[in-house]
Amino acid sequence: MVEQLLINDDDYYVPDANQLVTEDDTPVDNFASAKQQRLLVSSLYSSLQSQTFLAEANVGIYYTDLQPPIVPDVFLSLDIQVPEKWWEKQNRCYMVWRFGKPPEVVLEIVSNKEGDELGKKLQIYEHMRASYYIVYDPNQQLAEKILHVYELRGTRYFETSETWLEQVGFGITLWEGEFEGRQDNWLRWCYQDGNVLLTGDERASQAEQRNQLLADRLRAMGVDPDTL
Repeated sequence: MVEQLLINDDDYYVPDANQLVTEDDTPVDNFASAKQQRLLVSSLYSSLQSQTFLAEANVGIYYTDLQPPIVPDVFLSLDIQVPEKWWEKQNRCYMVWRFGKPPEVVLEIVSNKEGDELGKKLQIYEHMRASYYIVYDPNQQLAEKILHVYELRGTRYFETSETWLEQVGFGITLWEGEFEGRQDNWLRWCYQDGNVLLTGDERASQAEQRNQLLADRLRAMGVDPDTL
């Protein structure tokens, strides 16, 4: 058991971060999962710039000092941000007792049958009280379903067919298209109307298309846009 530090001479304590493993420098992933993780995280930061949140891939979450951290492929926690001194030991990973709450969304991308995403990991995230647990199984290795969504109701997870995540204000959808030069099927965040949250590159491409359309209209009116 990790040594615990007393605070304000009462019975409230937190674990000593210096005795916790915040990173082990041994990530092993595949190309497809790595791209999928980047797509999910980058689109949040590109599209939700006015909101305060923390989204990361392959960063450990400590929900208790009695167990090693769990490392979801992607997590999202609203209304918090990384501490300014993020190199300090207690700020290097997500410690629930420091941020004051678990993430709203934890997501696992199934690469093989060894992760036990529908068994042990589900139980851990349920115990952690993450509002939503999403399992994306693009190759249907665990079941016929590609997407499993679990919603916390009280203290238990219930699987739902609803892909709109009411508590976070957006949903998830399966999308076919190109990301980082790769045409494939992807899991993406979406608004209630079904439109996906755009990456920075997608936003830049849309802006370029609008600028080109405006320039064409000006030229049709006899105005050279390059002189404006």
